Amino acid sequence: MKITAPKGYEVPQIQPQAVKVRYCLYARKSTESEERQILSIDSQIKEMLQLAERECLEVVCMKRESHSAKETGQRPVFNEIVDEIRAKKYNAILTWAPDRISRNAGDLGKIVDLMDAGLLQEIRTFGQKFSNNPNEKFLLMILGSQAKLENDNRGVNVKRGLRTRVEMGLWPGVAPLGYLNQKHMDKKCQVIVDPQRAPVIKKIFEKVAYEKLSGRKIYNWLRFEANFYTRGNKPLTLAGVYRILESHFYYGTFESPKGSGNWYQGKHEPLITQELFEKAQAQLKRDNIQRENREFAFTKLFTCGYCGSGISAEEKWKQLKDGTHAKYIYYSCSRARDRNCKNHYIREEDLITELLKILDKVNINELGMRQKLEDEIARFNIFQRSVLGATEKIKNNQDTDIRNFAKYILKEGTVGEKRELLANLRSRIIYKDKGLTFMD
Repeated sequence: MKITAPKGYEVPQIQPQAVKVRYCLYARKSTESEERQILSIDSQIKEMLQLAERECLEVVCMKRESHSAKETGQRPVFNEIVDEIRAKKYNAILTWAPDRISRNAGDLGKIVDLMDAGLLQEIRTFGQKFSNNPNEKFLLMILGSQAKLENDNRGVNVKRGLRTRVEMGLWPGVAPLGYLNQKHMDKKCQVIVDPQRAPVIKKIFEKVAYEKLSGRKIYNWLRFEANFYTRGNKPLTLAGVYRILESHFYYGTFESPKGSGNWYQGKHEPLITQELFEKAQAQLKRDNIQRENREFAFTKLFTCGYCGSGISAEEKWKQLKDGTHAKYIYYSCSRARDRNCKNHYIREEDLITELLKILDKVNINELGMRQKLEDEIARFNIFQRSVLGATEKIKNNQDTDIRNFAKYILKEGTVGEKRELLANLRSRIIYKDKGLTFMD
């Protein structure tokens, strides 16, 4: 039957749907272990593909992500989806549940804005559909806000639970080296002594306190003599040695959170006494004071030509016939990479002689501080003319003058000036068998 419109009106023409719905399948999980995340994501994809096949949905791409959705803008794959929707590559999202899209207000706002702009036509989940209409968008915002509330409450509950545990004397994280975490759920946060590593940890404190070994010597002892490895089957680093020596946990107390000033008496079995810990700390402080008072000019500036380790220095004192003592400084391979490195020791005076030979061969531009040396020479010229009344001046535009001034710094400069000069060399210096060369 033909419908005739009243005079002055036209019959509206029903237009077929012009926009074809194209879906991006998005799977995300971030609250479980890595292995369980992978299984969870795979199961989501399987279920959603079956849903797409049943309802004849066109899935044009599939994306997976394991980043947390707690904070805005921290998910690279989600951000990529937003950009591609704006670029009109697809106009719908297929996902397991609304909380997979967003658990924060910022990302939820992005999704609603895309719907308002007409770029996002639909969000399809396993049991719901959200189209670009007020009621369904309102429901989507409620579900997204509920997910954020769950996140916030979970954070509060976790903090409360950790606080309760530490007040009970239980360690809330991964057990420190020398201890093992209990695997039984009814003994969660309880740690037990590691029978393999605990004796070595105790010996570390004893060697520092009674044998007065430094952290570096402890590191070498652990690596080359004790054959000590962490739970990850890796050698303990030098920083790890100092972390152990500074940890109060080993005599029974701990601070939580770190730096808060809140101290608790642990229920775990101590490996050492507080007296031994304090003796080790006192020895470390003495080592630090001696290290600060003993500054060497050329340490960490050269590389061993045999094993690639750095070059370290040490002081030696020799009693002279008249009863006085003479100090000598020797440089040698630190043996960090090869305990049995055969590189020879060299006295500082001989090392400076070798450096002077290097300066005779080096291109002045290699110094990397030519302008500063030229300025120093110019300043010295002014001093000569204005204070000493000299009529001749040292030229400040000749490579020879700069080279000679650099030599003067090596022989008569302060430790800081010597280090600055060599640190500005653009080529690495190799030390081998009492000689210096540039690295090729």
